[in-house]
Amino acid sequence: MTASAAPATPASRARITAVETYDIRFPTSRELDGSDAMNPDPDYSAAYVVLRTDAGDGHEGHGFSFTIGRGNDVQVAAIDALRPHVLGRSVAEVCADPGSVNRALIGDSQLRWLGPEKGVMHMAIGAVVNAVWDLAAKREGKPLWQLLAEAEPEWLVSQVDFRYIADVLTPERALELLRRGKEGSAERARLLRERGYPGYTTSPGWLGYSDEKLTRLAREAVSDGFTQIKLKVGADLQDDIRRCRAARAAVGPDIRIAIDANQRWNVGEAVEWTNALAEFEPYWIEEPTSPDDILGHASVRRGVAPVKVATGEHVQNRIVFKQLLQAEALDVLQIDAARVGGVNENLAILLLAAHHGVPVCPHAGGVGLCELVQHLSMFDYVALTGTTEDRVIEYVDHLHEHFLAPVEMKGGHYLAPARPGFSAAMRPESIAEFTYPHGSFWAADLAAQAQADLAAQDQSAGERAGREPTPGHGTLSEREPAADKGTDQEGDET
Repeated sequence: MTASAAPATPASRARITAVETYDIRFPTSRELDGSDAMNPDPDYSAAYVVLRTDAGDGHEGHGFSFTIGRGNDVQVAAIDALRPHVLGRSVAEVCADPGSVNRALIGDSQLRWLGPEKGVMHMAIGAVVNAVWDLAAKREGKPLWQLLAEAEPEWLVSQVDFRYIADVLTPERALELLRRGKEGSAERARLLRERGYPGYTTSPGWLGYSDEKLTRLAREAVSDGFTQIKLKVGADLQDDIRRCRAARAAVGPDIRIAIDANQRWNVGEAVEWTNALAEFEPYWIEEPTSPDDILGHASVRRGVAPVKVATGEHVQNRIVFKQLLQAEALDVLQIDAARVGGVNENLAILLLAAHHGVPVCPHAGGVGLCELVQHLSMFDYVALTGTTEDRVIEYVDHLHEHFLAPVEMKGGHYLAPARPGFSAAMRPESIAEFTYPHGSFWAADLAAQAQADLAAQDQSAGERAGREPTPGHGTLSEREPAADKGTDQEGDET
């Protein structure tokens, strides 16, 4: 501690003293990374939050919502609106019961009116709640997956909001599942540290990539140990047929190829288009239609079997997941670490999936989604379902370098994080560079764009001046008659 630093507050009285937000954007649209049929030019972005305390232990809570660009304007404002509910709260109390923060944020009736429990406000709640879990895991000295896996089942049940889902999943049933999951969990934790958790890669499949790039990256994925890749589809059927043919030729018959339409189709289109690609043996069709259309997904599932239906990255909350499972509308459930109300709600969704016996294959990629969701799947394996059969975590190979504890892959597997926390903390230099609009990258980029715009305006003005008549000479109709002007140099009349 420096001479000017304030003494640390005793741990029992430590409070959250700041809720800082940052609008962090990366220019991924320029290389078409992340491009798909519905999102042709995404700039992968994070509406980022840091919880600071006066505990004096150096620990902070980091969390974020994932967007793809200008949505950050709205998402950061939503997180800012939650600040009064978090400032001044006891650090010890929120870390002992993160669910108390979840309940307080969801319980603001005036903000809840904007949802309820859906959309921008719900994502903001998820960012703050995830930051609390990050802080709690750091204070415990454990990575989040381990904190969850070693927790008492009764405490985990206390973290779940059973409102609106108790008709399908009761606290008693959840406790039964978690107690069963405890059996053999120590051995599974050992195996997880030894071999990791299986992943699949979307890196070859962005819609803006050429066939040559797709083929090269697909072959690289197989050589890296992945047993599943994913392609974006849905913009043009003939293009999709060509790209799927190229991918299948590149990876051979034994590698799974999933396809992802990113909500592009009506229900009938989804069935027809998926069946048109059936010759390439797609493993699943992801987000074939609106994420809110539960019965539509059920119709698609019946219409495309044996191709599986996967969805979840845009599903708004545990209640919609409950209904998708009730309606037998999906084969693969895809949680997202930053879409719903944080770890607490994802615990509910994992329990719902386990109750129905449906595998969970999380959505990842984006900014930091791989870093977060690995913890949830690893908990699911170690202390809930006890299996990785037909379960894989999505992996995308960009932007990890901006995190203090980036994911580590080996042989197509996520290695178990060892660093305490939720792996959400970004490097300070990345925050300084890519905060919009005043970070060093964006300040220089916007200045260059302004200069280019000014040059274009000057050029346009010059071109207009070149087309305008010289002052004092007028137009041809305003000049003297041609007969009075004589002949031109060729001797012809003008």
